[in-house]
Amino acid sequence: MPEHPRHRRPYANVLETIAWTPLIRLTRVAQGIRTPVYGKAEFFNPGGSVKDRIGLPMIEAFERSGELKPGGTIVEGTSGNTGVGLAIAAALKGYKCIFTMPDKMSQEKVRLLKAFGAEVIITPTAVPPEHPDSYTSMAKRIATETPNAVLANQFYNLTNPAAHYASTGPELWEQTEGRITHFVAGAGTGGTISGTGKYLKEQNPNIQIVGADPVGSILAEVWRSNGANKPQGAPYKVEGIGQDKVPGALDLSVIDDYITVSDRDAFTMARRLTREEGIFVGGSAGLIAHAALSVARRINDPDACVVTVLCDTGERYLSKVFNDEWMRENQLLEPEKATLGQLLGAKTGAAPAIVSTAPGASVRQALGLMSLHDISQLPVMDGTNCVGSVSEHILSVRGLEDSKVLERTVSDVMDAPFPVVDAGMPADAAVKLLGRNNPALLVRDHGTVQGIITRSDLLQFLMAR
Repeated sequence: MPEHPRHRRPYANVLETIAWTPLIRLTRVAQGIRTPVYGKAEFFNPGGSVKDRIGLPMIEAFERSGELKPGGTIVEGTSGNTGVGLAIAAALKGYKCIFTMPDKMSQEKVRLLKAFGAEVIITPTAVPPEHPDSYTSMAKRIATETPNAVLANQFYNLTNPAAHYASTGPELWEQTEGRITHFVAGAGTGGTISGTGKYLKEQNPNIQIVGADPVGSILAEVWRSNGANKPQGAPYKVEGIGQDKVPGALDLSVIDDYITVSDRDAFTMARRLTREEGIFVGGSAGLIAHAALSVARRINDPDACVVTVLCDTGERYLSKVFNDEWMRENQLLEPEKATLGQLLGAKTGAAPAIVSTAPGASVRQALGLMSLHDISQLPVMDGTNCVGSVSEHILSVRGLEDSKVLERTVSDVMDAPFPVVDAGMPADAAVKLLGRNNPALLVRDHGTVQGIITRSDLLQFLMAR
């Protein structure tokens, strides 16, 4: 294991462990891309996110100005992570916290803030920022009405980008030994991209600062139009990134390019980072990493160095991004491809897996078998081979027209054999094989027919899923 200079001596308190997070190369998700891509692992901070960097500096600024006095209250509208950063610092300094959060945020974040002793007030997401029930408006009102309280105001508090100018930027410059060529970050408040971008450009004006924005946020469009367009925001699922108004902490002049990413791509990348890189991150990190890989692919230069921000831990999103059911409900995950083998295993009823008749059996015997097992068709089997098929409807009609048909052999009256397909075939694909002239399929596994699937079986299975 490599030696790490940090943690060799005890810290006075947990706040001293904030910052100097690792820079990790992304390899498997970047396979085939010549440009190296690195992720700044902000989930190593004690509160599990990049927002730990701004909590203490904002509180200390209020203390210096005299706005925050001992025993006071810190109020903030937060998507969760800034609240944790503030709550950690407030716990050590003896302040109370009241946080407002939009109702789209995960329950893990709500419970985490409460675990630190904060009061959490949930507000509706689907209201404009100026609405009195929005999480930012409500936070302002609470701060005004609460004695000895301050509004952290991360969206307009310039201590936010200043904290990244003082820490994140210098760390990246040192960790990459000045080789960084592109910095890719999102903007919720704008503090990370503005403060870090400003520092890096002061070191090397050629470094490109790239913003990553969710589809539905207005920031990318405002930047592209140089502020001329005032688009309307639309709902999106990813948390803690993007805005429906431009925050004061965001310096758009620092940004050289903007990339827009869908919820589906963001969450897919978060899951890939976890499963392929062993890096457990949330949806915003997935969104920014997706954008960073797009930048790296476009540059196609092994001498370049793309750095992205892995904003927070995936533990905040177990009920959402890493919950297959939630992902499917929100059309963010392709449905699992069920196989015919799974369909056979899900069938219920008293009938054997496969009921068949022989070519030499009589029509009367075949009808009796179908009646006994309450089924409407039979494969005609000669040993392990399906040589034909018979249906209750056709045999009954012919038997009523001429009773002598009942004594004839099945081979005299049988129709074409049912198709034989492998158990691994996707159930969706089987739909095309089941038509008016083909009411059933035989399912084979390891060379042996294991069962029969009818149109009714397939329909019931797909409806249940």
